[in-house]
This record gives sequence, C-alpha cells and structure tokens, in this order.
Amino acid sequence: MKDRQLLKILGNKDVIALAFGAMIGWGWVVTAGLWVTEAGSLGAILAFLIGGLLVVLIGLTYAELAAALPLAGGELVYSFKAMGRTASFIATWAVILGYVSVIAFEAVALPTVFEYLTPNYSQGYMYTLAGWDVTATWAGVGIIGSIIVAWVNYRGIKLTSSVTVILTGLILAAGVLLIIGGTSSGSMETMEPFVAAGSKGIMAVIIMTPFMFVGFDVIPQAAEEINVPQKRIGQLLIFSVILAVLWYVAIIFGVSRMLSPAELNASNLVTADAMAKAFDNSRLMGNFLVLGGIGGILTSWLGFYVGGSRAIYALARAGMLPKALAELHPTYNTPYKAIILIAVLSTASPLLGRPALEWLVNAGGLGLVVAWMMVAISFIILRKKEPEMKRPFRLNGGTIIGWLAVIMSIGVGILYMPGMPSALVWPYEWAIIGLWTILGFVLYRVSMAKYGAQHANKRMKEEIDRIA
Repeated sequence: MKDRQLLKILGNKDVIALAFGAMIGWGWVVTAGLWVTEAGSLGAILAFLIGGLLVVLIGLTYAELAAALPLAGGELVYSFKAMGRTASFIATWAVILGYVSVIAFEAVALPTVFEYLTPNYSQGYMYTLAGWDVTATWAGVGIIGSIIVAWVNYRGIKLTSSVTVILTGLILAAGVLLIIGGTSSGSMETMEPFVAAGSKGIMAVIIMTPFMFVGFDVIPQAAEEINVPQKRIGQLLIFSVILAVLWYVAIIFGVSRMLSPAELNASNLVTADAMAKAFDNSRLMGNFLVLGGIGGILTSWLGFYVGGSRAIYALARAGMLPKALAELHPTYNTPYKAIILIAVLSTASPLLGRPALEWLVNAGGLGLVVAWMMVAISFIILRKKEPEMKRPFRLNGGTIIGWLAVIMSIGVGILYMPGMPSALVWPYEWAIIGLWTILGFVLYRVSMAKYGAQHANKRMKEEIDRIA
C-alpha cells in the first residue's frame, strides 16, 4: 500500500499569506507601545531594523536550502544533511519551542483583545499569578479559541489556507489605515523621546524581534504542500520577510506619531487608541483595528499550527519522536496527532494570565535564534561539503551571507543570557526553556531506544534522496 502523503496544493498567494500572516500576528497590536516606551520611537525602529537584518540574512540561507530540499520539517532536513542526526533534532526541537510559544502567546492574546471590545468582561476570580488576577471568563476565551483553531488545522491545509488569505486582507486594511492616519494626523513632536534608555532600551526591544519575525520559516515546514517551482519557494520566502520588516517599522512610526509617552503608558491597547485618535477619536475605527488584530491572532495561530505540526511530523517520520505523531488523517491528510499534541501543550496557557505574553515572547525567541543559527551553519557546511548540490535559488554572496547570519545570531543570542540588561527572567522564562529541553531529551531518548539510530539515519536519507 502506498504511503499517505501531504497534499501539494499551496500556490503563490497561499504561501505569502501563510508566512506574512504568521509573522505579523498580534504582536504589533498588543506590544507596539512597549517597544516605543522601552526604546523610544526611533530606537524601536532601529531595533526592528537590526532584528530585521538578522532575519533577512537568515531568510536568505533558508531560501536557498528550502528551494534545494523542499521537504516538511525544513530545519530537520538541512541540519541532518550538514551535521547529522543529533544536531538536526536540536535545531528542530528549538524551532518547535518557538512555534508552540507563538501558539500559546495567541491563546493569551485573544482574551486580551476582548478587554478592549468588551470592558469588564473578565469575571470569576480564580487566583493571582505574578501580580495578575486570572479569571474564569478571561482564561475561558483563550481556551475556547485554542480549541477552535486546533480544529481548523485538524480539518486540513486547504481550509487553513483559505481562512488565512481572507484574514490577511483584513489585517492589511487595518494596518494601512493606521499608517495613513498616523502619517497625516500625527506629529514629530509626539515621537519624542526618539531614543529612551539608550542602548539598554534598544537591546530590550531587539530580543523581542525574533519572536515577532518568526513565520517565514513556516514556508520550509510546509514545503511538501507548496505547488510552485522550487526556485519560487526561495523568492516567496524572502519577499515575505522584507514585507514584514517594512510592516513593523511603519506601525511603530504611525503609533509614535499619534500617541505621546504619557498616552502610551495609559493605554491598554496602543494601536487601537492610536487608530481612534487618528480619525477624530473614532471608537469605530479603533474597533476596526482590533478586528484586524484578531485577524492577526488567527493568521499567526493557524500558521504556526501548520509549521509546528509539520516539524513534529517530520521528526516522528524520521523516528526521532514517537511514530504515532507521523500519522496522517485518513480524510484530511493532516498530521492530526501532532496537531493534538500542540493543542494539549498550548491550550492551558491562558491560565498563566497576561504576564505570560512577555514570558512566551522571550523564551520562544531564544529557541528561534538557536534554530536559525544552526540553519545558517548548515548552509555554510553544505556549500563546502556538497558544492554540486542542485540549488534552484542560489545566493550570489556564498558563505559570506551565512557567516554574517551566524555572527548576528550569536550576538542576539547573547542578549538573552544572565548578566545582560535584557536577560531572560528567572524563574518563569528559564523554566519554559528548561522544561522544554527536558521534554525533548526524554522523547528523543525513548524514540532512539525504540527505533534505533540506524533507522532514523536511513529514513532521513530516503526522504532526501526522494527529492534529489
């Protein structure tokens, strides 16, 4: 009997919507004020340009590798071919941490948006965590939303893609209106201070940027479901990254021109308040931006379910995770057990309350930087090790781009370490990193004991040979 395969149905529009929708998500709505207050208006823009440069360099290495090796679980394939089995598991498990963190982040972000649309809806006090009162209705909205999004992904990539394309259009409409309103109605005086807290403030924002830009790497995760020429995969990936960099810079510019530092500090949802102020304090326009933000929550949520479930599917297919996670649904052709696992890991996150937003951003960001660095290293190794490998999207800069990506990844990674002004917070953020590392170690060791290292190596080589 022929093995069941993922459906190859995603076209140009679907790929752009999937990656761009995943990258912009909800962060631009809920944390834009934090970026400006931490670093100042121009400081925040500079931080995102620096973070964007890292992502463009990393994205270029991904683009070449994704076009050359269009298999589900991109990081797994590239790092296995370059560095072997153990390194490939580490890289893929690290990126899955980033994906699951985003999914959990969106489950916390959804009830946050309801506070703007329906004030005082949070009822049924349960407990206080890190100074935040968690209520039954607040956590319930996030949990119900998580279950619905998991169900959409369970039903198949076609439904997921169709919903994502529609919602991405809504996000763009809301964001463009904010940018136009901020540019025409705002002032340069409102943008002061241009730089707040010096380099410390800029670094604090830089460590948030990997989390905000993650999403382009959903493209290589879904490579087996993309129905475009191999060279186009790389082109679409880079286009989506550049589009996201421009988006974030424009949003920061629009918000900082509309709201003063005092107004930013007093606001619970700065982008919505900036939108309302830009259009003569129109509550309707503020609500419209919030709807765009909800669209961002859903596109990011859907996109990272695709990326995370395909990465888990690829690891399980190779025998590095329990093989049951590689099973495809008999009707929908989705890795449904991997989707259920992500739902189990992330659906309870609203019970951590709103402080979990920042914990998830920072912990997930470190996982992403580690994975991106390992992909850049894989890019360099494969240029040396396999110079004749077919590369439909070939970088002119060669290994120079790879080395720049590695150096920048290390530089950004250091910002998370103890002793740095922007270090991860103990115990919450380090606890997320530690628990994820332990879970990965246990699952990997159990899988290796059950299936054997030789099986994993053989299975990976078979998959790579299939598309060679």
